[in-house]
Amino acid sequence: MRRTALLASAALLTGLLPLIAVGTASGADDPAPVPVDRFEGEVPFASQPADGIFTWGGDADDPPALRLTDRTDAPEGAKVLTGTYDISGYGGFTHDFAAGQPAHDWSAHQGIRFWWDGQDNGKKVAFEIKDGGANGEASELWTTSFTDDFSGWKQIQIPFGDFTYRTDYQPVGGIDHVLGLTEMWGYAVTLPVGVKGRFAMDDVELYGRADQSRRASVTTDSAVYPVKEGGTARVRVTVATTGSAPLDEPVTVAYDTSGGTARPGTDYAPAQGTLTFPAGTASGSTRTIDVSTLEDKAAEPAETIPLRLTVTGAKAPAETPQVVIDAHGLPYLDSRLPVRRRVADLLSRMSLEEKAGQMTQAERAGLTSQGDIAAYDLGSLLSGGGSTPTPNTPEAWAKMIDSFQLRAQATRFQIPLIYGVDAVHGHNNLAGATVMPHNIGMGATRDPQLAERTGAVTASEVRATGVPWDFAPCLCVSRDERWGRSYESFGEDPALVESMETIIQGLQGRADGRDLNRNDKVLATAKHFVGDGGTEYGSSTTGSYKIDQGVTKVTRQQLEAVHLAPFQTAVDRGIGSVMPSYSSLDILGDGRGPVKMHARADMINGVLKGRMGFDGFVISDWNAIDQLPGDYASHVRTSVNAGVDMMMVPYTYKDFRSALIDEVKAGRVSEKRIDDAVSRILTQKFRLGLFEHPYADTSGAAGIGSAEHRAVARQAAAESQVLLKNAGGVLPLRKSQKVYVAGSNADDLGNQTGGWTITWQGASGTHTQGTTILQAMRKAGGDVTYSKDASAPLTGYDVGVVVVGETPYAEGVGDVGNGHSLQLSAADQAAVGKVCGAMKCAVLIVSGRPQVIGDRLGEVDALVASWLPGTEGDGVADVLYGRRPFTGQLPVTWPKSESQLPINVGDASYDPQFPYGWGLTTLTGVPRGGTATLKALARAAAVAERSGSAGAGREIVTKARLLVQRKAGSALTAAVSGPFADADHLLLTGKYAAAVAKLTEAYRAVA
Repeated sequence: MRRTALLASAALLTGLLPLIAVGTASGADDPAPVPVDRFEGEVPFASQPADGIFTWGGDADDPPALRLTDRTDAPEGAKVLTGTYDISGYGGFTHDFAAGQPAHDWSAHQGIRFWWDGQDNGKKVAFEIKDGGANGEASELWTTSFTDDFSGWKQIQIPFGDFTYRTDYQPVGGIDHVLGLTEMWGYAVTLPVGVKGRFAMDDVELYGRADQSRRASVTTDSAVYPVKEGGTARVRVTVATTGSAPLDEPVTVAYDTSGGTARPGTDYAPAQGTLTFPAGTASGSTRTIDVSTLEDKAAEPAETIPLRLTVTGAKAPAETPQVVIDAHGLPYLDSRLPVRRRVADLLSRMSLEEKAGQMTQAERAGLTSQGDIAAYDLGSLLSGGGSTPTPNTPEAWAKMIDSFQLRAQATRFQIPLIYGVDAVHGHNNLAGATVMPHNIGMGATRDPQLAERTGAVTASEVRATGVPWDFAPCLCVSRDERWGRSYESFGEDPALVESMETIIQGLQGRADGRDLNRNDKVLATAKHFVGDGGTEYGSSTTGSYKIDQGVTKVTRQQLEAVHLAPFQTAVDRGIGSVMPSYSSLDILGDGRGPVKMHARADMINGVLKGRMGFDGFVISDWNAIDQLPGDYASHVRTSVNAGVDMMMVPYTYKDFRSALIDEVKAGRVSEKRIDDAVSRILTQKFRLGLFEHPYADTSGAAGIGSAEHRAVARQAAAESQVLLKNAGGVLPLRKSQKVYVAGSNADDLGNQTGGWTITWQGASGTHTQGTTILQAMRKAGGDVTYSKDASAPLTGYDVGVVVVGETPYAEGVGDVGNGHSLQLSAADQAAVGKVCGAMKCAVLIVSGRPQVIGDRLGEVDALVASWLPGTEGDGVADVLYGRRPFTGQLPVTWPKSESQLPINVGDASYDPQFPYGWGLTTLTGVPRGGTATLKALARAAAVAERSGSAGAGREIVTKARLLVQRKAGSALTAAVSGPFADADHLLLTGKYAAAVAKLTEAYRAVA
């Protein structure tokens, strides 16, 4: 994501000698210009939080080189700012005002101007200013540009009215989208790309006097006013001024109803007139315009009545408000009819343009304006990772999504939007929501009922903010832990992944979709179809990624058994949507080579929709069609013809819709294919009850982050802990023990929650509400001393707990070799060495995947795989202090070294540090005996298998597993690990007798 710096300086400079305006259009009674930058050395080259100028760019070569240069031709003073640049990505410079000082008030001025030494290169130069927020790096960006098509010095004069809100990038995601000018933080210049050049700049200053139309504005309380036929719409018109001062001059608002699709005199009573706000009117004063509609008894689609406002003395509203007479009397609106009939009726009425709109999904921050929702008949919006309202609260989410849904009411058939988010471990974009362990930890619980409960908590919190659609769960089968997305997988065994798909029922309810219209359920998404967990290391062609978005090379049998099996289970469970993978699939022997999944009609149309019988809709991944070969038209027709029903095109929604329409008209995409896609989308919208209840039902908002929900997450965190080693019974701890706690992840909530938390990549530190492991240990009553780097004295303690591991990442950014490894950091290794060298110790690894311990295992008395436990560190403390037993089992194989990867259950060569399925227990009795006990368990397992008693079968196999683990300790060999891992796979497939037989084999192999 582009990082652009911003802004300029005025508070420190307002006391400087005013400059003589050269060649300006300012009036004689205008105030003297106010300097922002004179470039005489009064502002240093420095970055936030200091007042200063700094450079930035897309890579190391992109930031320009800046200096202050003496120039005899300087428009002002002796020096000017000069620079050279050669930019391949993006680059420029910023002047940020000091973050520790108040923002500047520019509202009294007409605009900003500066001198530019033109090079006549014909290139556009972007100029941005920053408004509102906490500082220059956390504010709104407003932008305009000028063209360098001149030679020599020229004064560039920009009225503030020329600036527009940036939609391609905002560092904060939007504050109020209003250029108030009362809290300004500076400016930024983005230099041209693809041309080697130089520039000079001088005398940035504020000029002119803001007239009332700059300081006063007229707004309406909404842009859209839906009303039932025969009802009256009440449009509230408000006048407001910068700083809330009374009006200096009168403001008049002439209004009339004309245009639109409704007929005056038949559908509504025409309205016209003038509202007057006299001089002295208080800011915030409101008048009301009534627009009455008429009943004609005919069934018809929605009709629009634009209310045109002509404003004198103030800035007019950004758009013309519309009264909308609701669609009525049409069969698709009748909730008593079967969904199939409603879909058929609505589809029969829609134009190609409306159908194409339904197949288009835009990012909320990518909208040029909210009016585009109706103008382009958009079917869906999403929030990408970290794309949140400001403030990031449940109320703001609901209000934001309701405002988007309101816009959809201005379309002919008032088809509601379906809004989607990546709630992959709770409503993780929302600050204060309950954050569950990531899927790898959930796989470690081996608890399908708990998985369903976590899904139910997530669904209720997501739906309570107005969001009906979740891009989860990820059903990838992770086969190489160098993959940056491996923590999104439940594990390396398809049988384990299938067993955890109970989460779908937690999210959606019953498989037939009858629960989707509940206010605590959401549409779920199975992703990423298919094989994204099997990509070959080094096969990715995306930037610096190593394995993510790479190529999965498999035989057809491997594809079916490993990667496709979880999707069949998802279809059987009624999954509502499926997302293809960015990756490519290379089925060995089919002669096609690697083909991007978004282009594989054989898999999407043929296998998913055909053989598996999937009746939901397929949503593309973020901009995924741009990775297909050919031109954009080819991207569109290839993906749509392959079976992708809705395209996630965050910022190019206009281009996609237009290209799709053109492809249909040219006959390269059939109307039958379009109808199939739109029918699938509409079906889910009807099932979700969006036509009857498009707006947020916030009645469940009190449950967001509630004690009840956090209790579920706490249990999940506890059950996800895998005890790998426990020499001498170090764990559980006793409250009477003096415990020395150290390590980078002991007291870091951000590291504990991982990627996909508040932002896409996640972040270290505290960014939401939760309890760290250290805080939880103290809450549990432990006698705890904490020293992050183990620098505090180490004597006098009974036991040490060192919490180490990874910092957050997501997707290919986290690929091993892309700035990441499976080795503990030097600081973590030092902390382990210090503590474990001084006392008995337990090491907890907080990470999204196994970390290589190798030869250091002997230094450690107890070792715990804590995964990414989420916000509820109390769950970790519960098992540390024996409130709950350790019961977790490895969802993936724990390697001895990176060179062993990929290593998975069932491999012919299998000699890991700890095998798949390994997990010691505490507070639980281990069966006595040896081979005789195992024989008895084998007989009992055979009986359970014949009778179909799953509970009894699992219990029997667990007893056998614990018996083997007790004998083996941590002295594991390949002869033990192979059958041990195989046994867990057999257990998950219901083959209890065979599982006990494998465990017996492992038992006999123990030296």
